[in-house]
Amino acid sequence: VRIRVALQSCGTVLCVLTVVLVFRFKHRRLERFSEESVFCFVELKKNPVEGFSAGLVDDNDIYKWEVLIIGPPDTLYEGGFFKAHLQFPKEYPLRPPKMKFITEIWHPNIEKNGDVCISILHEPGDDKYGYEKASERWLPVHTVETILISVISMLADPNDESPANVDAAKQWRENYADFKRRVAQCVRKSQEDA
Repeated sequence: VRIRVALQSCGTVLCVLTVVLVFRFKHRRLERFSEESVFCFVELKKNPVEGFSAGLVDDNDIYKWEVLIIGPPDTLYEGGFFKAHLQFPKEYPLRPPKMKFITEIWHPNIEKNGDVCISILHEPGDDKYGYEKASERWLPVHTVETILISVISMLADPNDESPANVDAAKQWRENYADFKRRVAQCVRKSQEDA
Protein backbone atom coordinates (compact mmCIF):
# COMPACT_ATOMS: atom_id res chain seq x y z
CA VAL A 1 0.00 0.00 0.00
CA ARG A 2 1.37 3.37 -0.92
CA ILE A 3 -0.22 6.46 0.54
CA ARG A 4 -0.69 9.34 -1.83
CA VAL A 5 -1.17 12.61 -0.01
CA ALA A 6 -2.72 15.62 -1.64
CA LEU A 7 -1.35 18.76 -0.07
CA GLN A 8 -2.41 22.32 -0.51
CA SER A 9 -0.57 25.37 0.75
CA CYS A 10 -2.68 27.32 3.23
CA GLY A 11 -0.53 30.37 3.90
CA THR A 12 2.36 29.06 5.97
CA VAL A 13 0.61 25.88 7.03
CA LEU A 14 0.31 22.79 4.90
CA CYS A 15 -3.00 21.03 5.27
CA VAL A 16 -3.73 17.47 4.37
CA LEU A 17 -6.77 17.46 2.15
CA THR A 18 -7.06 13.78 1.40
CA VAL A 19 -5.27 10.58 2.01
CA VAL A 20 -5.95 8.09 -0.73
CA LEU A 21 -4.72 4.55 -0.40
CA VAL A 22 -3.41 3.27 -3.67
CA PHE A 23 -2.87 -0.47 -3.84
CA ARG A 24 0.06 -1.60 -5.89
CA PHE A 25 1.87 -4.90 -6.13
CA LYS A 26 5.48 -4.87 -7.21
CA HIS A 27 7.39 -8.14 -7.54
CA ARG A 28 4.71 -9.80 -5.37
CA ARG A 29 5.50 -7.44 -2.55
CA LEU A 30 3.08 -5.00 -1.03
CA GLU A 31 4.71 -1.58 -0.63
CA ARG A 32 3.50 0.82 1.99
CA PHE A 33 4.35 4.10 3.53
CA SER A 34 3.16 4.34 7.09
CA GLU A 35 0.14 6.44 7.94
CA GLU A 36 2.11 7.52 11.01
CA SER A 37 4.56 9.27 8.68
CA VAL A 38 1.81 11.37 7.17
CA PHE A 39 0.47 12.10 10.66
CA CYS A 40 3.99 13.05 11.83
CA PHE A 41 4.39 15.44 8.89
CA VAL A 42 1.05 17.10 9.57
CA GLU A 43 1.81 17.39 13.31
CA LEU A 44 5.19 19.03 12.66
CA LYS A 45 3.50 21.58 10.40
CA LYS A 46 0.74 22.32 12.93
CA ASN A 47 3.00 22.31 16.00
CA PRO A 48 6.55 23.29 15.01
CA VAL A 49 9.37 22.37 17.37
CA GLU A 50 11.95 24.99 18.30
CA GLY A 51 15.33 24.49 16.65
CA PHE A 52 14.26 23.01 13.34
CA SER A 53 11.66 22.99 10.61
CA ALA A 54 10.74 20.25 8.17
CA GLY A 55 8.86 19.99 4.90
CA LEU A 56 8.66 17.97 1.73
CA VAL A 57 11.25 18.54 -0.99
CA ASP A 58 8.50 17.81 -3.51
CA ASP A 59 4.80 17.80 -2.58
CA ASN A 60 4.37 14.63 -4.64
CA ASP A 61 7.04 12.65 -2.75
CA ILE A 62 6.34 11.86 0.91
CA TYR A 63 9.58 9.85 1.07
CA LYS A 64 11.97 12.83 0.81
CA TRP A 65 11.94 15.64 3.36
CA GLU A 66 14.07 18.74 3.72
CA VAL A 67 14.90 19.92 7.21
CA LEU A 68 16.49 23.10 8.44
CA ILE A 69 18.36 22.83 11.72
CA ILE A 70 19.16 26.07 13.48
CA GLY A 71 22.50 25.82 15.26
CA PRO A 72 21.73 25.26 18.93
CA PRO A 73 22.49 28.06 21.42
CA ASP A 74 25.69 27.83 23.44
CA THR A 75 27.36 25.52 20.90
CA LEU A 76 29.91 26.13 18.18
CA TYR A 77 27.06 25.81 15.66
CA GLU A 78 24.96 28.61 17.21
CA GLY A 79 23.45 30.90 14.60
CA GLY A 80 23.98 28.49 11.71
CA PHE A 81 21.26 27.41 9.28
CA PHE A 82 21.98 23.84 8.25
CA LYS A 83 19.83 22.20 5.58
CA ALA A 84 19.59 18.43 5.33
CA HIS A 85 17.53 15.82 3.54
CA LEU A 86 15.77 12.88 5.15
CA GLN A 87 15.16 10.00 2.73
CA PHE A 88 12.63 7.49 4.03
CA PRO A 89 12.67 3.86 2.89
CA LYS A 90 9.45 2.26 1.72
CA GLU A 91 9.64 0.04 4.83
CA TYR A 92 9.46 3.02 7.22
CA PRO A 93 8.88 2.90 10.20
CA LEU A 94 10.40 -0.59 10.36
CA ARG A 95 13.63 0.77 8.88
CA PRO A 96 15.24 4.18 9.56
CA PRO A 97 15.52 7.07 7.13
CA LYS A 98 18.91 8.28 5.89
CA MET A 99 19.93 11.83 6.72
CA LYS A 100 22.37 13.93 4.71
CA PHE A 101 23.35 17.55 5.28
CA ILE A 102 23.34 19.58 2.08
CA THR A 103 24.83 22.59 3.85
CA GLU A 104 28.55 22.19 4.55
CA ILE A 105 29.08 21.21 8.18
CA TRP A 106 32.24 20.14 10.03
CA HIS A 107 31.52 17.57 12.74
CA PRO A 108 33.02 14.24 13.89
CA ASN A 109 29.72 12.38 13.37
CA ILE A 110 28.90 13.80 9.94
CA GLU A 111 30.79 12.44 6.96
CA LYS A 112 32.50 14.90 4.64
CA ASN A 113 29.75 14.25 2.06
CA GLY A 114 27.09 15.21 4.65
CA ASP A 115 25.86 11.74 5.66
CA VAL A 116 24.85 11.68 9.33
CA CYS A 117 26.21 8.86 11.48
CA ILE A 118 24.19 8.60 14.67
CA SER A 119 22.93 5.49 16.46
CA ILE A 120 19.25 6.39 16.15
CA LEU A 121 19.58 6.17 12.33
CA HIS A 122 21.33 2.78 12.29
CA GLU A 123 19.40 -0.35 11.29
CA PRO A 124 17.59 -2.03 14.19
CA GLY A 125 19.16 -4.92 16.08
CA ASP A 126 22.57 -5.65 17.51
CA ASP A 127 25.65 -3.82 16.26
CA LYS A 128 27.99 -6.37 14.69
CA TYR A 129 30.97 -4.28 15.87
CA GLY A 130 29.74 -4.00 19.45
CA TYR A 131 29.83 -0.18 19.65
CA GLU A 132 26.09 0.32 20.16
CA LYS A 133 23.37 -1.37 22.15
CA ALA A 134 20.27 -2.45 20.23
CA SER A 135 18.26 -0.01 22.36
CA GLU A 136 20.35 2.91 21.00
CA ARG A 137 19.62 2.02 17.39
CA TRP A 138 16.51 2.56 15.27
CA LEU A 139 13.17 1.60 16.74
CA PRO A 140 9.83 2.00 14.90
CA VAL A 141 8.59 4.32 17.67
CA HIS A 142 11.10 7.01 16.65
CA THR A 143 9.74 10.01 14.79
CA VAL A 144 11.21 12.80 12.72
CA GLU A 145 11.09 14.91 15.86
CA THR A 146 13.13 12.39 17.90
CA ILE A 147 15.64 12.06 15.05
CA LEU A 148 16.17 15.81 14.74
CA ILE A 149 16.38 16.34 18.49
CA SER A 150 19.06 13.61 18.58
CA VAL A 151 20.98 15.31 15.76
CA ILE A 152 20.77 18.69 17.52
CA SER A 153 22.06 17.03 20.68
CA MET A 154 24.88 15.44 18.66
CA LEU A 155 25.92 18.89 17.41
CA ALA A 156 26.32 19.99 21.02
CA ASP A 157 28.08 16.82 22.16
CA PRO A 158 30.02 14.92 19.44
CA ASN A 159 30.89 11.24 19.88
CA ASP A 160 34.55 11.09 18.92
CA GLU A 161 34.86 7.40 19.86
CA SER A 162 32.94 6.36 16.75
CA PRO A 163 33.56 9.12 14.19
CA ALA A 164 32.21 9.28 10.65
CA ASN A 165 34.64 12.10 9.83
CA VAL A 166 37.98 10.98 11.24
CA ASP A 167 39.69 14.27 10.34
CA ALA A 168 37.09 16.32 12.22
CA ALA A 169 37.29 13.98 15.23
CA LYS A 170 41.09 14.16 15.28
CA GLN A 171 41.00 17.95 15.01
CA TRP A 172 38.33 18.15 17.76
CA ARG A 173 40.57 16.09 20.11
CA GLU A 174 44.01 17.42 19.17
CA ASN A 175 43.54 20.99 17.92
CA TYR A 176 40.29 22.35 19.28
CA ALA A 177 41.10 25.95 18.28
CA ASP A 178 41.37 24.95 14.60
CA PHE A 179 38.21 22.86 14.94
CA LYS A 180 36.34 25.91 16.27
CA ARG A 181 37.61 28.05 13.37
CA ARG A 182 36.50 25.46 10.82
CA VAL A 183 33.02 25.22 12.37
CA ALA A 184 32.78 29.05 12.49
CA GLN A 185 33.50 29.13 8.73
CA CYS A 186 30.65 26.66 8.15
CA VAL A 187 28.30 28.74 10.32
CA ARG A 188 29.16 31.94 8.40
CA LYS A 189 28.70 30.20 5.05
CA SER A 190 25.34 28.78 6.15
CA GLN A 191 24.20 32.28 7.13
CA GLU A 192 25.28 33.71 3.77
CA ASP A 193 23.50 30.90 1.89
CA ALA A 194 20.28 31.16 3.94
